[in-house]
Amino acid sequence: MRRIEVVPSILSADAGRLAEQVKEAEAGGADRIQVDVMDGHFVPNLTFGPLVVEAVRAVTTLPIEAHLMVERPELFIEAFAKSGATMIEVQVESTTSLYRTVQTIKELGAQAAVVINPATPVEELREILPYVDLVNVMTVEPGFGGQKFIAGSPEKIRRVRALSPDVEIEVDGGIDARTAPLVVAAGATVLVAGNSVYGYKGGVAAGIKAIRDAVD
Repeated sequence: MRRIEVVPSILSADAGRLAEQVKEAEAGGADRIQVDVMDGHFVPNLTFGPLVVEAVRAVTTLPIEAHLMVERPELFIEAFAKSGATMIEVQVESTTSLYRTVQTIKELGAQAAVVINPATPVEELREILPYVDLVNVMTVEPGFGGQKFIAGSPEKIRRVRALSPDVEIEVDGGIDARTAPLVVAAGATVLVAGNSVYGYKGGVAAGIKAIRDAVD
């Protein structure tokens, strides 16, 4: 039985209080922090760069995962590795050299993960699975926080789990106390949560606890 990890996404944090919000997540029992990197091309939004990863690294000892929602991620992975990212996630749809990109991430000393969008077939993962530490199954269309969980996501997670019994499966999008049990039952082991943590009425720690309580 794998331990379920909860990973707050700073996309939903108060950017004006970023250091404080990261520390709140760590104190509240977060397992790591996610930094969503968007370039305005691969997704229609523009967010964080390596300097934000550096800022997060300066205030926490937690692992940091950088989710690169960018075109040609191979051009940016060195900068994110040097900035302090523990894990670098690249979209399977964003590069024509996925194997090389995954290997480069590992050579730079970070863990390598791949991300699959809602409309991308699970079969696209088959050949890369032996080389990655984690697969992120997007449960919303990437690009914006606060979206509604796609109802068919658990079945897709089950199909990824069938491809690999051992890989860590992360889910990202619309995860809260209601949807977390659905994805965990399907085989997910890592839960990214944005609004349900940073927008939780009782505070960050209470938001994390609500998700944990739902899956324990």
